[in-house]
Amino acid sequence: MRLLLLLFVGIQFVTLARAENYPYRSDVLWVTVPDKADWLYQTGEKAKVEIQFYKYGIPRDVEVSYELGYDMLPAHDKGKLVLKNGRGVIALGTMKEPGFLDCRLTAVADGKTYKHHVKVGFSPEKLKPYTQLPADFTEFWKKAKEELDQYPLTFTMKKVEKYSSDEVNCYLVKLYVNNKKQAVYGYLTMPVKPGKYPVVICPPGAGIKTIKEPMKRIYYAQNGLIRLEMEIHGLNPEMSEDDFTEVSRAFNGAENGYLTNNLDDKDNYYMKRVYLACVRAVDFLTSLPEWDGKNVIAQGGSQGGALALVTAGLDERVTACVANHPALSDMAGYLWGTGGYPHFNRMRNMLTPEKVKTLAYYDVVNFARFVRCNTYLTWGFNDDVCPPTTSYRVYNLIQAPKEALITPINEHWTSDDTEYGHMLWIKKQVK
Repeated sequence: MRLLLLLFVGIQFVTLARAENYPYRSDVLWVTVPDKADWLYQTGEKAKVEIQFYKYGIPRDVEVSYELGYDMLPAHDKGKLVLKNGRGVIALGTMKEPGFLDCRLTAVADGKTYKHHVKVGFSPEKLKPYTQLPADFTEFWKKAKEELDQYPLTFTMKKVEKYSSDEVNCYLVKLYVNNKKQAVYGYLTMPVKPGKYPVVICPPGAGIKTIKEPMKRIYYAQNGLIRLEMEIHGLNPEMSEDDFTEVSRAFNGAENGYLTNNLDDKDNYYMKRVYLACVRAVDFLTSLPEWDGKNVIAQGGSQGGALALVTAGLDERVTACVANHPALSDMAGYLWGTGGYPHFNRMRNMLTPEKVKTLAYYDVVNFARFVRCNTYLTWGFNDDVCPPTTSYRVYNLIQAPKEALITPINEHWTSDDTEYGHMLWIKKQVK
């Protein structure tokens, strides 16, 4: 009953989702209940899932077509099931190797097609990445940080009155990241009350975008934390919507986007500047007179979760890390099986030997090996953007003290309660 309750509660948070198992204001409700409460099995153990289908809350005896495939991979089996009283059971079989099995469902009701899916895991705690650690990985990044240190910390801060209050001050920060005068922007929020506070760096999710809602996580500053919510492309959040749209269209195509820019050259790959910008952001935050001199936290989701882990792996000043369903994880994994966002297997000529070699220097699984601070990860099983297979591969590699909040029903989203819980976890890490 507890699992069933969670399935219904999950509907409340659909507005946060991009890939919707539960579309907003849908007449149809799917419920999928694996015969293991935590949706986890041992390799070789057979799994079953009960399927329920309701329209207007009334059970419907529809025919369900289903496909079974490994996480993010083509189907290897399929079948049909006619529900009785709106219910039926599908035998999923098993997996001989650690991983996730995805049951993809389709039903037609009153002439309209409805889709759903559910993933279950088999010994995922044993998952290992395809991506290997380059022999000169630490030397490469040590040299990159030394080059960054040659340039003085340079930034501007402008108070933003419309986002400030008697309780919280907000500043628009322009932070220069190298000698080419390239910069990134961020909104810095901090308590008005004089004092010394921990600092939190929050990198962004994927895409060419500016910071739209700087006050969405205002509770960080309200709880005594200085927080920098940053972007990574040098886009001033005060630019006009028309200018932003032009930039986004020009530099965010499927095969000419920033994540593919100079991918065959590890020294000039676009993400090198991004990773170093995160280190520079730590330089900035630890230069603030309001910093408490001890606590530096990296926090983010998806690409932001990836960058939080990268920052923790690159910079020993980071004392705690929180990451949701990290992207950029085992990106070349598709050469072996399941891979991670941005799913280069779907793009032409993106998994060539030279590009795969570069990816190893930028893959989150390799930074996870060097995380030394307390770390908290959360991810869902039904995520088709940052699949659970790659989240487990990252988590399994972390040797530092770590905790996980696993939310099987979640796709590529987290609830407001989960996000607020991240802040509460961070407060517990403060020394």
